[in-house]
Amino acid sequence: MEIIMGVLVLLAVIAVMTLFTFKAPKGQKAVSALSGAACATFLPQAFLSYAIGGVFHIDFVKQIGDVMGSLGGLAAGSLVPLAFGISPVFAILLGVSLLKVKLLPAFIAAYLVSFLIKEIEKRVTDGLDLIVVVLTGPILVNLVAGLISPVVLMILHTIGDTIVTATQGNPYVMGAVLGAIIPLVGMTPLSSMVLTSLIGLTGVPMAIGALGCTGNSFLNLSFFRRMKFGDNSTTVAVTIEPLTQIDIISANPVPIFVTNAVAGAINGIIVTAFGLVVNVTGMATPWAGLIVVFGMNPVVKVLIAVVLIFINSTIWAYIGSWVFRNFKIHTVSEIRKDDALEETKAAEA
Repeated sequence: MEIIMGVLVLLAVIAVMTLFTFKAPKGQKAVSALSGAACATFLPQAFLSYAIGGVFHIDFVKQIGDVMGSLGGLAAGSLVPLAFGISPVFAILLGVSLLKVKLLPAFIAAYLVSFLIKEIEKRVTDGLDLIVVVLTGPILVNLVAGLISPVVLMILHTIGDTIVTATQGNPYVMGAVLGAIIPLVGMTPLSSMVLTSLIGLTGVPMAIGALGCTGNSFLNLSFFRRMKFGDNSTTVAVTIEPLTQIDIISANPVPIFVTNAVAGAINGIIVTAFGLVVNVTGMATPWAGLIVVFGMNPVVKVLIAVVLIFINSTIWAYIGSWVFRNFKIHTVSEIRKDDALEETKAAEA
């Protein structure tokens, strides 16, 4: 029952993310800002704290990564208002006030309060608007974040319970479930790094999360190119870190998530069969996770597993692109065109 509930919650998150991107005012810009915030905090943490600081035992580098990883609220709280065209001073003011808030609650709070800040900029005299924003912005944005945080934690715990339940059953079923779920979470604002840290995942399950994310990057390298979601820079970016292209991913949930889930399940079984382990949590990220796997397992065994994962992922990229060859997709150029149209309407208003 826990597995079914967790999968349903994950599907609901994906659906909400897609609806938000296309239907919410400035949804595409806000989601792009969210991906930027995640890449400015979670990605450096993964590389500096774990792949370099952890594997090579460089405490100085590890501390830098830990600090950067803890600033998701500040990053989202600043970048979302900037995406609205709000004054940089006001944007940083909101971001700094969200210093101790997690990424997703900060994103939601900053998104909602930015509408108010935009109206203050329009209606309040220059100079006086700064005082008004100082007295209202930080208080409101933290109140909203405080209300949202328990909901976000509940969602993470529900999906986490799915993973915990899977680890208690047949190891190959566990491999398939974790291999399908964890990389998909890594392509949503919930973040697979945050999820695996929250539930303290280590050992074989953590290796499945790490190499599962790596496998899906292999897959998206071919899949994005064949589906023509964007140009070469889009393909390279999604291969390095899926969160950089969260707007494209949320715009095309069916082909991307279905193909990645099937390939990820098989990749999870491959990792289970090789008995690979990762004894630090939070490593569900494509390339930093791969480095850590090499640092904690026999090199030849990892190489063989990675080659098999690469082959499996590439095969499913071709199968997925064939299955969804006539499926209606949204490209980078369409999204940019929509953004430009929205900006024109806003300027006219």
